[in-house]
Amino acid sequence: MSNLIGVKEAAELLGVSTKTIRRWEESGKIRSTRTEGGHRRFDVSQLLGNKSDASLTVVYARVSSIDQKKDLERQAMVLEAYCAKQGWSFELIKDLGSGMNYKKKGLIRLIKLICTYQVERLVLSHKDRLLRFGSELIFMLCEIYGTEVVIINRSEDSTFEEDLAQDVLEIITVFSARLYGSRSYKNKALVKELREVADKIF
Repeated sequence: MSNLIGVKEAAELLGVSTKTIRRWEESGKIRSTRTEGGHRRFDVSQLLGNKSDASLTVVYARVSSIDQKKDLERQAMVLEAYCAKQGWSFELIKDLGSGMNYKKKGLIRLIKLICTYQVERLVLSHKDRLLRFGSELIFMLCEIYGTEVVIINRSEDSTFEEDLAQDVLEIITVFSARLYGSRSYKNKALVKELREVADKIF
């Protein structure tokens, strides 16, 4: 996979303007290569000062709804305690939103950090804290960009049936929220009833 980016991406990565990037290049502060069409390309690891060996540990916590805010704080405390025990300094990223939502701010920030070689390890309490569907894609990115994935409760992974029940409930919750509104009585009643049914089946 190419490690080269254009002027705009380099500016976003370093938090400066494109004019600054061009000025730094002209002064020799950073180096670039040119494509056949004459476009500048910058090496990410050089821009980051060889931060491909970065020691940043990111802990990521997520819950699906505002009703689970207390659980989010407990999740964050478990992750923080684990990292402290290991002697790792870390950055905590918290998200509040469905595991089917790929546009959460925290998740987007996490992906950007991984894809710019800034994350040495990613720590999760459970695998599904990233996404209900698609977490394997994030793990593949971690492998490509040299990020270790640590899942604290790997030994407590749920069964296939439990995962299936949770996935079905997640899908129904998302679509019923869109139909009735996430805070409506009808939506909450429907989700509660479906949870009870799922518990009996699985």
